[in-house]
Amino acid sequence: MKLTPDLIARAPTYLNALQDRELDLRSHKIPAIENLGVTKDLNDSIDLTDNDIRSLSNFPSLPRLKTLLLSNNRISKIDTNLSQYLPNLTTVVLTNNGITELSDIEGLSGCTSLEFFSLLDNPVTKKKYYRSWIIWKIPSVRVLDFERVKKVERDEAKKLFVGKSGAPSALAESIAATKSSTFEPGEGVPLPLKSNVPTLTMTKEDQEKIKAALANATTLEEITRLERALKEGKIPSDLKDSQDQSNGSRTKRQKLAGEGEEEEEEDTQMA
Repeated sequence: MKLTPDLIARAPTYLNALQDRELDLRSHKIPAIENLGVTKDLNDSIDLTDNDIRSLSNFPSLPRLKTLLLSNNRISKIDTNLSQYLPNLTTVVLTNNGITELSDIEGLSGCTSLEFFSLLDNPVTKKKYYRSWIIWKIPSVRVLDFERVKKVERDEAKKLFVGKSGAPSALAESIAATKSSTFEPGEGVPLPLKSNVPTLTMTKEDQEKIKAALANATTLEEITRLERALKEGKIPSDLKDSQDQSNGSRTKRQKLAGEGEEEEEEDTQMA
């Protein structure tokens, strides 16, 4: 089920145990995050537990949002610019998802208010240096996987990932360069090129036909279809068929007119 504005409008909103305004979007088999702009940033918490989300991305600007509950999804990627849209996150629960590499959490490193973070039951938790890496990349975290971060852990993380000059160590650079091998359907498949300039297959006459049809369109679906056709430089099949019929009729008339002229010439010659 897509995360439509209608689904969001029908979803219950209530004050949770922390007295935060929470939007409940649990268990809808939602495949992707979208349309959250319709919430108008009125929520402190959004619960997206038990869905089918693959990527933690596509958020509008939601500076009020503090908590994201995303357990039991299929998230394997995090938008590298996530902190720009959700700057005040304090709690992110990603228990039982598909994060595989330490570098995959880079998108949360800019969330300077993030204090409570869970990645339990993700493949990444089995990586060497896992806990130290999270503590170093997100220094604001106080509780990781429901265990309080200790000072000795912070000191150890600094020794591992900060060089003598203060720059990232060779180990840190090596981990950051390791990219996830998780494959998403359609990934790597080149998309058809789109252009705002009509292709050579569309004549000026074709463009005028579509514009005239737009002027007479009565439904949003029809307007959208015609605008897309004009942008892609392809005349819709229904307009093309009518054009072909018109051209066929014109050709037939011209042929008949030509035959009539030939008959007149023959009559003149006989006379």
